[in-house]
Amino acid sequence: MKDVKPPIDPRDAALGMAQPITRRDFVHGVALSALTAPLVTGCDLGTAGAKPAAQDVPGYYPPRLTGLRGSHPGSFEAAHALRDGNRVPSLPRATHEQYDLVVVGAGISGLSAAHLYRNRAGAKARVLVLDNHDDFGGHAKRNEFELDGQLRLMNGGTLLIDSPRPYGPVAASVMQALGIDPVELGKTAWEPDFYEKMGLSAAAFLDRETFGADKLVVGFGKRPPAEVFAGTPFDAKAQADILRLEGGRIDFMPGLSSDEKKDRLSRISYSAFLTDVVKVESIVERFYSARTHGEWGAGTDAISALDCWAIGMPGFAGMNLARGATARMGFTPAGYADTGGSPRYHFPDGNATIARLLVRNLIPDALPGSTAADSVTARLDYTKLDRAANPARIRLSSLVTRVRHNGDPATAKDVEVTYVRDGQAYSVRASQVVLACYNHIIPYLCPELPAEQKAAQHELVKTPLVYTSVAVRNWTAFQKLGINMVYAPGSYFTYQFLDMHTRIGGYESSRSPAEPTLVHMVRTPCKPGLSEHDQHRAGRAELLATPFSTFERAVRDQLGRIAGPGGFDPANDITAITVNRWPHGYAPEYNPLWDAEMPESERPWVRGRQRFGRIAIANSDSGGGAYTDVAIEQADRAVTELLAV
Repeated sequence: MKDVKPPIDPRDAALGMAQPITRRDFVHGVALSALTAPLVTGCDLGTAGAKPAAQDVPGYYPPRLTGLRGSHPGSFEAAHALRDGNRVPSLPRATHEQYDLVVVGAGISGLSAAHLYRNRAGAKARVLVLDNHDDFGGHAKRNEFELDGQLRLMNGGTLLIDSPRPYGPVAASVMQALGIDPVELGKTAWEPDFYEKMGLSAAAFLDRETFGADKLVVGFGKRPPAEVFAGTPFDAKAQADILRLEGGRIDFMPGLSSDEKKDRLSRISYSAFLTDVVKVESIVERFYSARTHGEWGAGTDAISALDCWAIGMPGFAGMNLARGATARMGFTPAGYADTGGSPRYHFPDGNATIARLLVRNLIPDALPGSTAADSVTARLDYTKLDRAANPARIRLSSLVTRVRHNGDPATAKDVEVTYVRDGQAYSVRASQVVLACYNHIIPYLCPELPAEQKAAQHELVKTPLVYTSVAVRNWTAFQKLGINMVYAPGSYFTYQFLDMHTRIGGYESSRSPAEPTLVHMVRTPCKPGLSEHDQHRAGRAELLATPFSTFERAVRDQLGRIAGPGGFDPANDITAITVNRWPHGYAPEYNPLWDAEMPESERPWVRGRQRFGRIAIANSDSGGGAYTDVAIEQADRAVTELLAV
């Protein structure tokens, strides 16, 4: 008897849940059918006759995979078993490989550590980079699509070069070595005002479940706030509150100095500032409550009013707050320096280009070309990443489960690294190791670390988030509605915006609304009412339990409700969906609402990053900031520590 599929819900059918977008079955990121291709491997694991690793099979190319990506199935299960005290393969098969350095983690920090180590130890230094994902880059992930014969790119993680501080000498030198000049690229290869020149603007979507009616509010930055909010579900009192915030110049803390105001603002949330100080209607607080999702992955109830002032949220125009650190522990809101920060630039795939250029630096024949511009459209050859002849190698889908010195850490001459790949444990040896994975997993990989150091690492809770790339047939509906970016405070995805326009090295984003393009949608699964870290813990658990179908349904429903009035049909106009799920997303930063006041030297990321024998730690967690320059600087610190041993 044949299996009979249950009928699809009519509402799902209308959204296109039964439409044939790509939903292949994958094993560690490679299509099952690809495993029957001719087999070539450059990785000698001492297992003659064994099936080659997926990355060694010609045609392996994870940037083109759709469906559930980021922390994809197969990339974390062994780590969770290790965390839970369950048995993982305990008798590793020795590969008989010996390296000068093994790096655990192929994100920007790990790749930078490999780059810096070989620069200083010499080009003959043997380096192996291990990563649990089926692609390198960590959170700097590349989503690649072919739409109507045109290459279309989007970031699956880190969005752009941007830091609250100017890049320091090391981070700047790494960028220079890779051929990246963000100032020049910003002048010639990025058009951040492209949609504005076309007459499009930012908008807000008020959903009926939260605000009583579906309403698209268009014209932010183009029309006066009174016009923008006219006709919304907000009553007269709520609209007046919004106008006080958006257009008023009221000092809500009269009689206090700038430092006194900033000190108070650092001790209350932005939500409390709105409700208790400004005294707005509750619906107004709800409208602004998700504005911090993109910065910190938590609502305004968990972020200080001072931090919200620093990123330009409304309500502070009349308070005469001076830039610079507060009197409280020298705290500078959001880490922003008076310098104005670093130059900003967005590659078409975000900072995945930085990761790709680091790979080219380590393994030149893996990525054709010689400049940052020509790398954008170049296709990387994954079969060249792990060849025995390479002094530098990158091994994917290899989840490290154990890192231990061979003997007393004070006198040991090398370190054994055990990893699991395709259900089998293997071991390699290295003179030194950089742990460039995130801090929370390190105590499980290296249980011999001092107890205080492990406790400090566990204090750091990363921000969970989802970056979803949606391929659409055209963007005429967005043009008709006059929108390119939408803030949706009550919806599943808080932000959605059309692909940032770039033109570089033969690549150009869609210029005509009639052409296919990509829509970027952001979800941060926070839980109002909890502390920032507890919001992130709850969000992490939610993401790991959420199937792809839930994300897809939310994508279709939300885009249909927002752009439907302009003619968008989610059943026919969506051609592909890539969900980049990051339960352990960006590095945590100091939050004055929840984090104890202490000197920099006592903060958990500093206590947690101390060198342990021949093992050093490098990641953005250990720098206390979710920025690319922080990741590079921490790689430099770790390599410097090891080479001094």
